[in-house]
Amino acid sequence: MLCSRRHFLHSQSFGLGSLALASLLERDGLLGAPAKPESFGEIRYDLTPKKPHFEPRAKAMISLFMMGGPSQMDLFDPKPMLTKYHGQKFPGEVKYDNVAQASSKCFGSPWKFQKHGQCGMELSELLPNLGQIVDEITLIRSMTSGVSNHAQGLYAMNAGKGIAGRPTLGSWITYGLGCETDELPAYMSLIDPAGLPIFPMDHFGNGWLPSIFQGTIVRATEPRILNLDPPPSLAGAPQERQMKLLRALNDDHLAEHPGELDLQARIASYELAANMQTAAKEALDISKEPAHIHKMYGIDNDVTKNYGTRCLIARRLVERGVRYVQVLNPGQSWDQHSALVTSLPKLCAAMDKPSAALILDLKQRGLLDTTVVHWGGEMGRLPVLQNDAGYEKWGRDHNTYGFSTWLAGGGFKKGYVHGETDEFGHKAAVDEVKHYDYHATLLKNFGLDHTRLTYKRNGLAASLTDNQGAKVVDQLLA
Repeated sequence: MLCSRRHFLHSQSFGLGSLALASLLERDGLLGAPAKPESFGEIRYDLTPKKPHFEPRAKAMISLFMMGGPSQMDLFDPKPMLTKYHGQKFPGEVKYDNVAQASSKCFGSPWKFQKHGQCGMELSELLPNLGQIVDEITLIRSMTSGVSNHAQGLYAMNAGKGIAGRPTLGSWITYGLGCETDELPAYMSLIDPAGLPIFPMDHFGNGWLPSIFQGTIVRATEPRILNLDPPPSLAGAPQERQMKLLRALNDDHLAEHPGELDLQARIASYELAANMQTAAKEALDISKEPAHIHKMYGIDNDVTKNYGTRCLIARRLVERGVRYVQVLNPGQSWDQHSALVTSLPKLCAAMDKPSAALILDLKQRGLLDTTVVHWGGEMGRLPVLQNDAGYEKWGRDHNTYGFSTWLAGGGFKKGYVHGETDEFGHKAAVDEVKHYDYHATLLKNFGLDHTRLTYKRNGLAASLTDNQGAKVVDQLLA
């Protein structure tokens, strides 16, 4: 007697990974889909390419997300006044996240800043390679989210509000636009060899959007996607026979449940799965990239090899039509409550060269104009000293009231600095960019109106910006 269709698929499918397989099959309408909730507009719950609301500037995005909160006054936002008052009492009020280790002493940056490029953008000496490409980037020095801890900051910067369970930015973009390839998932997350970031699902989760809009995890070591190959016992003719059986089962299912699901009983569904078996391997394999490209990304150096490899893979993915790619760090490694003077240089050394190489590589291939590259975390750091137990142990506490992030390509201005913090780098003082303003602006570059990109949930039109008064920051746009 035949087993149930569900049990058969669960136990015998040839292992592309549930997210990737579901994403690809449902994209072509080849998988039994869940009942579809009512939507606003004409958005379809699949990954076929969709028409944006207006002419887009960007087609893809790579987010270099730095979980933990990079220190803006040590990297992007020089503060001579902070250096002048180093060791003295901070002349104002500070909201501490870690009161037990708090100090009111000003902490001037240990690193020097200098101007770079034709635009004269000032950056820390810890970022020499970024300094070489500043004429390609927009640096926002006045980003805010108004929430004080890592989880809430991540929710705000990556999902629109400081609360858990919402769809991530990559989910919204793929929901709105679909994908340009039928051989790879639309949304892929490249994780670090040391592991996932904290709150992992809040980096690449789909929240209450349909599950096909969730990010597909790509491991840092081979096999980067598990079970791409069928087991030897199924390879070749056995797999073909299995396809025919599944086709018959699907036909029977449609006959028994007409109109209930949008399942299409076509063998093309498993041909598509077979395509991914080949396409994903090819896309994730950097061995055929020329030596000068490996060197550009720092893959020939142990310090930069890991991050450089993932930045190169990110370029290869968007080159092949993937819509949204994340490159993630482990844990909350940018969270320097202590030992900032030793840990921050190590982090910068690992990611500075690969990040800059990604911009240069996209540009030389003609992809930068249509690919947004984002670099930043969920918060910044305070201008005062934390853990005052000796120079080697000094650190900085959380700050979400004025921090820095940068963007390149995809319709953003080149060689442009936007906004200012106060003279100590504590709070946004000029041209504040709230997290939801950033999202509205980003969506505009993808041809999406943040007020119209909605999903009906509990009878209401939910969106990424969710009626928070978000506005597009036109000054950021080329």
